[in-house]
Amino acid sequence: MLITCPYCKTRSSHEFSYLGDAALLNRPEHDAPERVWTDYVYLRHNPRGTHEELWYHGAGCGAWLKVARDTASHEILNVELVRP
Repeated sequence: MLITCPYCKTRSSHEFSYLGDAALLNRPEHDAPERVWTDYVYLRHNPRGTHEELWYHGAGCGAWLKVARDTASHEILNVELVRP
């Protein structure tokens, strides 16, 4: 799979680290029940089709990217730089 970094251009996905869903997760309160924390840490949606993900270009420029990818074909549909 190839990802086009805005700074480094097209690179192998091996240069990047997948960080998960780009949607914001709502962190439970510190005193939430263990079941709630277990769900927060381990359960994620596994959609088929277009999905926005966070990727980190660790073996390159160090940029954080939001990648829109088709999970069925692995086609990269869009790449955006994530700005703080």
